[in-house]
Amino acid sequence: MGLAAFLPILALAQPGEPVPPPPPDNWEEILNAPEVGADEQSIEGRRRPGYEAPLPEAVTQDNRGAVRAPPPEAFPVDQVPIPDRWRLIESLGVVKERWFDPYNQNTLKGDRPINREKVKWLPIKGDDWFFVANAVSDTVIEPRTFPIPVGVQTTERPGSIDVFGKDASYVLSQTFIGGVALIKGSTAFKPPEIEYRLTLAYNINHVNVPERRVLFVEPSRPSRRTDHFLGVQELFVDYHLANTSDRYDFRSIRVGIQPFQSDFRGFLFNDQQLGIRLFGNRDNNRFQFNLAAFWRLEKDTNSGLNSVVQTPRRDWVFLANLYRQDFLIPGLTSQITAVYNMNREAGRIEVDDNGFPVRPALLGDLRGRDYDVVYLGYNADGRIGRLNLTASVYGALGEDRNSFFTSEPAQIRAFFAAAEASIDKDWMRFRLSGLYASGDGDPYDNRENGFDAIFENPIFAGADTSYWIRQTIPFAGGGRVIGINGRNGILNSLRSSKEQGQSNFNNPGTMLLGAGADFDVLPELRVSANANHLWFENTATLQALRNEGSIPKSIGWDLSTAAIWRPHATQNIVFRLSGATLLPGAGFRDLFTNSERNRNYYSVLGNLILSY
Repeated sequence: MGLAAFLPILALAQPGEPVPPPPPDNWEEILNAPEVGADEQSIEGRRRPGYEAPLPEAVTQDNRGAVRAPPPEAFPVDQVPIPDRWRLIESLGVVKERWFDPYNQNTLKGDRPINREKVKWLPIKGDDWFFVANAVSDTVIEPRTFPIPVGVQTTERPGSIDVFGKDASYVLSQTFIGGVALIKGSTAFKPPEIEYRLTLAYNINHVNVPERRVLFVEPSRPSRRTDHFLGVQELFVDYHLANTSDRYDFRSIRVGIQPFQSDFRGFLFNDQQLGIRLFGNRDNNRFQFNLAAFWRLEKDTNSGLNSVVQTPRRDWVFLANLYRQDFLIPGLTSQITAVYNMNREAGRIEVDDNGFPVRPALLGDLRGRDYDVVYLGYNADGRIGRLNLTASVYGALGEDRNSFFTSEPAQIRAFFAAAEASIDKDWMRFRLSGLYASGDGDPYDNRENGFDAIFENPIFAGADTSYWIRQTIPFAGGGRVIGINGRNGILNSLRSSKEQGQSNFNNPGTMLLGAGADFDVLPELRVSANANHLWFENTATLQALRNEGSIPKSIGWDLSTAAIWRPHATQNIVFRLSGATLLPGAGFRDLFTNSERNRNYYSVLGNLILSY
């Protein structure tokens, strides 16, 4: 094609009209170029979706090291690479780590992984191992009064022959808790792969009471005592078996001395015991489950800490429970549970550190007991609209191989129910509480109907600021070293000891109705008040043990108030001061009195907790 081909175009141009531009110099190359399909054409600076232009030939470099990465100085300051995400703050110069500072980044608190170069003696591999250390100081000052039974040989005052002595005493207790853990995994967003944990507790306590044979079995010993003990509260390995979803639902197994709470408020089994536990969740954490078996350790008598230097008890707990969030009602978590307690301590006699026999309990025929009991329960915790709700229902079914009233086997059939409802109004919360634990109506039949727990530590109706929950009331006249209730317990179980005694289903039962309120006066200050009325559910057991024809059911009013102050609005410093009083009802006055004829009893608790 030559210039003649453009002549028609030039001929069409009229005088006075724009003349088309001349052809480019390389017009021959353009005309002779191979044809390109419309689908393959592209405009410079634009990319047509779905079309990928052919890549140039790969460049092969044979002389390695000829092209090097630029040094860090070549990058802007805000783009300098850092070793890992945990060291980001320090790399930017925002904070400098100090080992004694728990508020900012601290390797001792598990905020950053361990530098293996500094701890070559640790047998660990990888850069995702964390070390966590914690320390707690728990100080308790507790003046209190309670009825103390005495005799000629136990009174501090010769010539005093009253059945009950003076009632004022005090407790000083200091506990130091130290724990360490070694954890592997990115725990900020997924469960740890493996965890090793050790927690020790050292307690020093001093008690002063006004009468003898309260602290020691020998009347020659003084009415004051200073004691100390070191307990192992945690010693376990937690191994992560598998993640079961992309949202890190998981299965794990934990072996060793470990804490466990079988329900939301600690009514049945809330302790730190030797066991093996399989646990995990499903369905984006809507389901949680536990399968566990525990071999109960002996407890130190005066501190209540675990004693690993003694042979474990012949007492085993097997349990299974399942939690479901938003079940029955959105916002409510439901739990079903089955717990089997197998006790085989009939052939063993246990005397505590103060010389008092605790197994078997010194009640009835004084014979040892074996028992099997299964607890079936439903628990709920959450909210229904604006109403906060916690509820528990248990049935205890089993067999006591030796009822201490009849020396014959007896069927265990006991029941328990408790609920606490509250509503929030701005900075205030108002609560209503109710509890029912069945009592035994005929101690001489072949059924035991008094409900008792395995190891209770209830967070309910004022918890340990309440007089009845905080103090142990000795049962005078019907048995030696027997308490109507246990320390940090609410049930009237007639046990020798909550820590070292056996469950007892021949008991008067418990009923409670109460009201309370919490006021967040300041972010650092909370004030609480509680008023509870308590009854025995059935006094037939008390009548048989005391040889009385009738005993009223009313225990009385338990009134308490407490203030909790956190100076820095954290849990590192917590100071609590509470006071409680028991206004005895007709049943309590029938059972107890004191030499000074004081009608009311009090309990004061000063508690300072320092945490690192």
